[in-house]
Amino acid sequence: MRMLGRLGAHLHWLLACLVLALAAAGAHAQVTAVRVWPGPDSTRVTFEAPREVPWRLFLVRDPDRVVLELDGVDIGPALAKLGSTVGADDPLIRQARVGRFKPNVVRVVFDVKAEVAPQAFALRPIGEFGHRIVLDLFPANARDPVATFLERQRVAGSPEAAAAGAGSPPSPAPAAPAAPAAAPGSTAALPGAAGVPPAAAGAGTAAPGTDAATTPPRAAAGGPPGAFVSQGPDPSARNTRLPPGTRPLVIAIDPGHGGEDPGAIGPTGLREKDVVLAIGRRLARLIDAQPGMRAHLVRDGDYFVPLQMRVVKARALKADLFVSIHADAWMQPTARGSSVYALSLSGATSAAARWLASRENEADLIGGVNLNVSDPILKQTLLDLSQTATINDSLRLGRSVLSELGRINRLHRKQVEQAGFAVLKAPDIPSILVETAFISNPDEEQRLADETQQERIAQSILDGIRRYVAQTPGITRPR
Repeated sequence: MRMLGRLGAHLHWLLACLVLALAAAGAHAQVTAVRVWPGPDSTRVTFEAPREVPWRLFLVRDPDRVVLELDGVDIGPALAKLGSTVGADDPLIRQARVGRFKPNVVRVVFDVKAEVAPQAFALRPIGEFGHRIVLDLFPANARDPVATFLERQRVAGSPEAAAAGAGSPPSPAPAAPAAPAAAPGSTAALPGAAGVPPAAAGAGTAAPGTDAATTPPRAAAGGPPGAFVSQGPDPSARNTRLPPGTRPLVIAIDPGHGGEDPGAIGPTGLREKDVVLAIGRRLARLIDAQPGMRAHLVRDGDYFVPLQMRVVKARALKADLFVSIHADAWMQPTARGSSVYALSLSGATSAAARWLASRENEADLIGGVNLNVSDPILKQTLLDLSQTATINDSLRLGRSVLSELGRINRLHRKQVEQAGFAVLKAPDIPSILVETAFISNPDEEQRLADETQQERIAQSILDGIRRYVAQTPGITRPR
């Protein structure tokens, strides 16, 4: 009897464990974060959870609404505050509502301002991010994103836009929202929306070959004397018309990361994506103040641009030079200093360069790229990578910029390193990646956050560009 009693107690314990396990398996998941990233002409919304969440996406007409159904989730704090996360200036979303549609289904409804073509896909966990569902909203009649980008730059560079922006103070670094996340996993696009590229967002500043500069309106900062003068007379202002047959030296500035992808995060929470955008904007103002030079920001806001699309936009602008701006990070907080990198097609020049390129190339996985969408624009980007001459020019540009950075900061690498950076693969544009300092170093993080140091970094990059240009006559493209 004692044996039977023990066996019964044991079976009772096993049954209780089984019941608890089944209950846990059937428990609702918690959406831990919801983030909204409005871009110039599209909006991205990401939902993050500790485990994979089944979902469905569909449209409802009259009035137009986008509906995302989530299975097996609770309406926790993150979902409950989604409505307040959508800004009044969002280009596409009027408002967002969340409610329980069925006992096991939560419905997220987006009232939109115009007809849209939504896409959704999932991203698997990467880095600090869990499972994510990414919802991209594009205008239903969206043009080719590169054509839209160029048109936006042409309009922004008009004399009227420049006059409206004259005298405005420098744009501060964007305020840091809650720690970002990205989207992973299986992909699914709404039928009929597959032709809309996932990265309609992007900013820059000018239609190639136009007489007027095409950067967004911003006050021109004073530049150093002796500025480089390209072919033709000196335009005294960035919107001065140049004589027929001449064009300014076009420089594409690429602040790294953005949107879902924060880049590296410093000890006190400074995010790479914010500080490099601030430096990029400063560099653009300095360049625009130079006679015969024009700057174009590939990213001019807190939204994500895929790596290859950054290259596409630079080539669409017919850029003469491409400068990608970043802030380095390492596991040990003692690492410090500035570095400059160029592309390598035959292996990295050091293990550290290989590691850095691998980390930077993960931006698409973190920021979220819908791999199920066929995009012919991206397929045509990397034409002929037998670009020895372009890489040699990149190395010379990199050495000039590195030398100038050495005047204001310690150098982490005293020579230009090379590795397979995806963002540097324009076959016909000398391209460099500048690691301004180590955001993981407490002292350098503090300096990166300082506006005076940001200006010094921007000025050093400009001085390096000017030195390279002075040594390389005739580098501007014909009109």
